[in-house]
Amino acid sequence: MDLNKYLSGKTSLNDYVHRLNQNGASFQVHYWGVMPKHYDNQLHKHSFFEVCYVVEGEGTYIDDQNTFTLEENTLFLSRPEILHQIKSEKGLSLLYVAFELIEAESSESWNRIMETAKQCTEVILHNKDEMETALLWKSLLIQATKRQNEFFEEMLSNIAYSLILSILQDFVPALNKSNHKHDPEQHSVLLIQAQLYIHDNLSNSLKLTEVAKHLHISGRHLSRVFVTELGVSFSKYVQDERIKNAMILLKKSNLSLKEIAEETGFMNVQYFTRVFTSMMQISPGKFRSLFVDQNTTTYSHN
Repeated sequence: MDLNKYLSGKTSLNDYVHRLNQNGASFQVHYWGVMPKHYDNQLHKHSFFEVCYVVEGEGTYIDDQNTFTLEENTLFLSRPEILHQIKSEKGLSLLYVAFELIEAESSESWNRIMETAKQCTEVILHNKDEMETALLWKSLLIQATKRQNEFFEEMLSNIAYSLILSILQDFVPALNKSNHKHDPEQHSVLLIQAQLYIHDNLSNSLKLTEVAKHLHISGRHLSRVFVTELGVSFSKYVQDERIKNAMILLKKSNLSLKEIAEETGFMNVQYFTRVFTSMMQISPGKFRSLFVDQNTTTYSHN
C-alpha cells in the first residue's frame, strides 16, 4: 500500500470529516494522518484518543513506560493523558486518527464505553494479515480521493464512523459481547423468501403447494415455517396480505372494486367484499369513502 497515493485523501478527510453523529454518539475528529515515513517523536501526551496503524516498517512504541514492538499490520492506541512515544530508525508508514467523544452530546452508554476504553490495558494489536479495521481505513482513504462522487461527504462520514467503531471494538473486549437481553426478532431466509414471493404475486392463486414448489420445499415444511416463526397459518398470512394491499389500493388508487379484487387475488368482487367486511368491520366502499372527498374525487390528507 503506497501511502503517497492517499495524501490527497488525507486532505479531504481533514477538510470534511470533523464531527460524526450516529446512534447516540457524537465524536469530534481532531485530525487524520497519512505519513509515508514517520521517524522518532518526543515523549508526549494528548487529551484525546489517537490510533495509529503501521502499514510498513519497524519500530517501537512506548506507552506509560511499557515498550512494544511495531511492525507491519500493527494497530496501537494512545489513550488520553498517557505519555507515549514512537521510535523508528528507518521510518514507519503510518495511518493515524485522533478523536474523542463529546460527552454532553452523547448517550450515557457511549460515555461508559469511552470510559472503559480509557482504562483498557491492551493498547497494541499485531496481525499477520490486514485486519478489518485496516480494510475499512483503506476503503475510507480510497473514497476520500474521489471528491467528484455524488455522495462524497455522506460516504466519508459513514465509513469514518464505521472505522471508529471498529477501532473501539478492537481495543474494548466488552464490546464484542452482546449486551442485549433479548436479541431482535430473527426470521429465517426461507420465510423471507416466501413473504417476498407472496407480496410480489398477490394477484395469483398462491396455493401452499405452489409457493412451496417455487421454494423447492414441501408444503408441510412451508406450513410449519409460518406457524413456527409467525404464529399464523400460511393461508391466514396470505389473506391478511391481500387485505393490506387492498386497503392501500382503496386509499391511493382510482381502481374499481372489481379491479382491486383481481389485483389482490380474490376470485370475484363479491368474495372480496365479504372477506374485507368481515376482517375490517366495514365494507370496501365505505372504507374508501373515509379517504376520498366525494365531491372532488381527490384524496384527503386527514
